[in-house]
Amino acid sequence: MDTIIILDFGSQYTQLIARKVRELNVYCEIHPFNKVPVLGDDVKGVIFSGSPYSCNAADAPVPPIEGIKGRLPLLGVCYGAQYLAKWGGGRVQKSQTREYGRANLQFVDNECPLMKDVPMQSQVWMSHGDTIEQLPDGYRVICSTSSVRNAGFQVEGELTFGLQFHPEVHHSTDGMTLLRNFVVGVCGCRQEWTPQSFIETTVEALRRQVGNDKVVLGLSGGVDSTVAAMLLHRAVGNQLHCIFVDNGLLRKNEFNDVLESYKDMGLNVKGVDASQRFYEVLSGVTDPERKRKAIGKTFVEVFDAEAKTIVDAKWLGQGTIYPDVIESSSVKGPSQTIKSHHNVGGLPDYMKLGLVEPLRSLFKDEVRRVGRQLGIKDTLIGRHPFPGPGLAIRILGEVTPEKVRVLQEVDDIFITSLRKHGLYDKVWQAGAVLLPIQSVGVMGDERTYERVVALRAVESVDGMTADWCHLPYDFLAQVSNDIINCVKGVNRVCYDISSKPPATIEWE
Repeated sequence: MDTIIILDFGSQYTQLIARKVRELNVYCEIHPFNKVPVLGDDVKGVIFSGSPYSCNAADAPVPPIEGIKGRLPLLGVCYGAQYLAKWGGGRVQKSQTREYGRANLQFVDNECPLMKDVPMQSQVWMSHGDTIEQLPDGYRVICSTSSVRNAGFQVEGELTFGLQFHPEVHHSTDGMTLLRNFVVGVCGCRQEWTPQSFIETTVEALRRQVGNDKVVLGLSGGVDSTVAAMLLHRAVGNQLHCIFVDNGLLRKNEFNDVLESYKDMGLNVKGVDASQRFYEVLSGVTDPERKRKAIGKTFVEVFDAEAKTIVDAKWLGQGTIYPDVIESSSVKGPSQTIKSHHNVGGLPDYMKLGLVEPLRSLFKDEVRRVGRQLGIKDTLIGRHPFPGPGLAIRILGEVTPEKVRVLQEVDDIFITSLRKHGLYDKVWQAGAVLLPIQSVGVMGDERTYERVVALRAVESVDGMTADWCHLPYDFLAQVSNDIINCVKGVNRVCYDISSKPPATIEWE
């Protein structure tokens, strides 16, 4: 399959470039700049990402340009463009004017294949501290803004291009045109990477990986684990054994509801109630990272015990997706770790199971498209994401059964109300957070001193960025009233209006 390789220099936008390329139905892979794969005949072009580094810094990432430039079509974005310019003998230095945010193209060379159909005044998104002051000999300008003359360039006689702005972000209004020009026009990629083609290649790869072995997989009722299970089921059939663990941190009635929802899907599912075990390991734990690690460790231990009851089980299937990996470690480049995820990082030595992750390269929106292609019902595909550690990371401070009960009731009122008012499908993810504070209130002429909860609802596509939902005031007022009247122990409700970044979607 025609492939675009993206070399990651640590930019927070690298994954977004990948998503945009895939939206063109072209397969792409992200690799660290210092671990370039073999560039076989299937590789039709290379993209150099941005970076938090300056190309003038002593520790600046150095890509292997000699093996790529002039041989394959190459597009440098931001840092990638600046490094190409410096490598060719140009001058890159700290910008004397602010080059962040929106700008408009004042010059566009539409004869350049990269700039085809990009209009004058097209809005682009700048985000760099350095700027290309002088291009090397043989490099020509293909676009400019009022303050950045060398906003884009092409190397004469080569299909090598550089852009000092980010075509992959939403604010670059003709960014998809630029990427299409490069990926389809310049590189000549066939647009054949579709949900159906992903299913076909993944199922075949799973059959090769698993063979005749048995696989145990943890179901949660969420989109990721459901799609992963159906892919594995299609690949290995009854060799797949699914386990749904009640960790005591699920939503209200979720354990029974999830088991019921899988009955008509042909999956072999076993329910395991391990809630008391999770409560015990979380007793006295308040640090968010310690919570996640305690839950992850216990989760693996429960699976290890259950897997041993399945004779000759050799693999553990997981619904790990791209954002899990990105936020947990710098696997794909020198990006900063935000938080650990319970299903990322491999397995302990004592757990004698191999790891199989059919969704590891997909974003959330891609997982849903694959799920629909597999014929999974909308009630499962359309479910909001729910964190692996469950309500534990929505209870700030120590987790107790009573706090879980309170939060389950609050969360149920919120989610049920979203469905009732036709708002659920307009929200990407919603939930409630129990705060570690108490608030003075008055009920029936009596003073109260009870708990505070925060409601969270965000809009997003893939979880990498998110904005808070502008839910109707009347709706929020009714939900607040219902929570305070129906959930004993809560007397104040707040609504979180933070975006990601700078905040994260979850509070812990």
